[in-house]
Amino acid sequence: MNRYILRFFQISFVWLMPSFLSGGALVAQIIPIQTAKQALVLQVNTNKNLGIIYFGKRLGNEAEYALASTQYKQAGDYTGIYNSAYTPAGSRNLLEPAISVTHADGNNSLDLVYVSHGQKKVAEEVTLDSILLKDPVYQFDVTLYYKSYYNEDVVEQWSAISQHEKGPVQLHKFASANLYLKAGSFWLRQYHGDWAREMQPEEAKLTHGIKTLDTKLGTRANLFQPSVFMVSLDKPATEDEGQVLFAGTEWSGNFRTDLELDPQNNLRILSGINNYASTYSLKPGEIFVTPAFWYSFSADGKGQASRNVQNWARNYKLLDGKGDRLTLLNNWESTFFDFNEQKLKELLQDTKKLGVDLFLLDDGWFANKYPRNDDHAGLGDWDENKAKLPNGIGTLVKEATDNGVKFGIWIEPEMVNPKSELYEKHPDWVIKQPKRDEYYFRNQLVLDLSNPDVQNYVYGIVDHLFIKNPQLAYIKWDCNAVIYNAYSAHLKNQSALYIDYVRGLYEVLKRIRAKYPAVPMMLCSGGGGRVDYGALQYFTEYWPSDNTDPMERIFIQWEYSYFYPAIASSNHVTDWGKQSIKFRTDVAMMGKLGFDIVVDHLGEKDLAFCQQAVKQYNGMKQTIWHGDQYRLSSPWEASVASMLYVAANKGVAYQFNYLVNNRYDEGSKLPIRLKGLDSSRNYRISEVNLYPGVQSSVAGDKIYSGDFLMNIGFNPDVRKGRESVILKIEAQ
Repeated sequence: MNRYILRFFQISFVWLMPSFLSGGALVAQIIPIQTAKQALVLQVNTNKNLGIIYFGKRLGNEAEYALASTQYKQAGDYTGIYNSAYTPAGSRNLLEPAISVTHADGNNSLDLVYVSHGQKKVAEEVTLDSILLKDPVYQFDVTLYYKSYYNEDVVEQWSAISQHEKGPVQLHKFASANLYLKAGSFWLRQYHGDWAREMQPEEAKLTHGIKTLDTKLGTRANLFQPSVFMVSLDKPATEDEGQVLFAGTEWSGNFRTDLELDPQNNLRILSGINNYASTYSLKPGEIFVTPAFWYSFSADGKGQASRNVQNWARNYKLLDGKGDRLTLLNNWESTFFDFNEQKLKELLQDTKKLGVDLFLLDDGWFANKYPRNDDHAGLGDWDENKAKLPNGIGTLVKEATDNGVKFGIWIEPEMVNPKSELYEKHPDWVIKQPKRDEYYFRNQLVLDLSNPDVQNYVYGIVDHLFIKNPQLAYIKWDCNAVIYNAYSAHLKNQSALYIDYVRGLYEVLKRIRAKYPAVPMMLCSGGGGRVDYGALQYFTEYWPSDNTDPMERIFIQWEYSYFYPAIASSNHVTDWGKQSIKFRTDVAMMGKLGFDIVVDHLGEKDLAFCQQAVKQYNGMKQTIWHGDQYRLSSPWEASVASMLYVAANKGVAYQFNYLVNNRYDEGSKLPIRLKGLDSSRNYRISEVNLYPGVQSSVAGDKIYSGDFLMNIGFNPDVRKGRESVILKIEAQ
């Protein structure tokens, strides 16, 4: 409570101090946005300009924030607003703007000056700062919001834009956030990819000009480039050293992030909805609220920033982030579209035999006039296929219950095949240009979720499934297509389509969660095409990639783990890759375990191993899901990849180790230093999840101090013949 009282006085009074902004003003007001270890410090000068004077590690003496700028002897600022907290276009700004508009009278200029600010406590250890800015000439306002999560060292920032002019104002750009960083140099770690190649990292020094990370796909927005990124200050951060910013946009459509080195060699970061083909007409009295842009700063390397974000996600963003998850058996890899009721009943029995919680029926169970026997037809017609399922889904749900497991189902409600009854009945519900040839992504088109009738239809798909089958326990929500030939028959202003589509999607998801708040749902998009915290607040987990080759997954899951907690990552054991069933299962256990294999095709020992692995996983999963994650040895840099999960009380930890280089005689030649243990406690190390009949080379009777394990390390003896090793580190 004392901290909040102190904070109130800090932001409620004007601090008397020298101002080193333009004009030589002698009075400035400081507004610090602080968490336990990071600070974003804003300053209002006497010209009422709101600027950022500090961003980085929190200082012990807050009065010294105002002195920071005195230590920089850089070139002059011709505009006085290089460091603007929300840079307007068209007045004296010379750099990339956060916001640009055309007023109702046709004027393109905008100025934003400080009016007031306030703060409120919205939850325990969570505060919301709001700062009102106004144009001194036009009836145009912007309110900046900063939601700070004290313990997690994360801030969410967004803006609310409104106007009371005599007609519509055109918003040409409307960023969520505008950050300003000072350092000797800046290093960007960004990601790219495609289907089955998600989260491929690239790191480079930022040079002058503007580096833009963006997408224009409309849906499945992260297919080529996700919105998450890192920026290191002065040099590339390592896991345990260096200053680094993690960030991402909470938006499931087109996003844009601009990173610009200004003339003083400082870094400006502007991020939010992509304004591509999306000029927004803002009516008088309307409020345009941008999605949140989240960020976390660490002065102790990438590992700490990652744990900050993971804790924040579990506590506040991910649906049921501190809860439980269901292990499952999926039929897709074993049957694809070719199945019937009897085959599925056999798979339900295999689900029980394997020991997992749930059977997931994937694509192909619906449509009659145009049966869903491949991906060319039926999408949009959500009645059970009578040839495959003559007794409907309800029979399978009952069969699952009788077998002591739960039942889940795949849907792709945002999409439609041209060969479908829905398309024939409602061609006006489909996003397509009326004067262009249709162009398909996976033989399908996107339904127009800007249309409330379409929103009702998509909501009804889910609602009717639960009304008919109240015991339905899981939904896999897929999204395979991108938007081609963007045009809405519903909208008069086509510039609103990309924005209103995502708003419509969120409205549907809000309605589903209002009625079915606890049902687990997987967020899938042909793999990881839609993984962001805008969508994940409605889902319990996400599908990282259709690429389930365990060697590839080690790299893909490694990069996802920087930004998303293990409890959210759905990892399935499949027949992709040439590795052993043990290797495949061990990799899948580093998240939410599932299987997508033909259980009847497993040999006796392989089946016994999988059954034992499920039991072993049930004893490990709480530490994997809710513990602190440490990357010990990178697959990009070493022959052995190693990941550690440590329980909050430091009483138990699990270390996953894999051989990722199969060249001659490669393996764990050096000990791997552990992290996150209690240096004063003793630990016993034993190997777990062994294949039947295999003896471990790790002596399970030796005791080591935490101090020894974190400074000397332990060799898991990874090598050819021992390509995957899981160790249990248990306090004694």
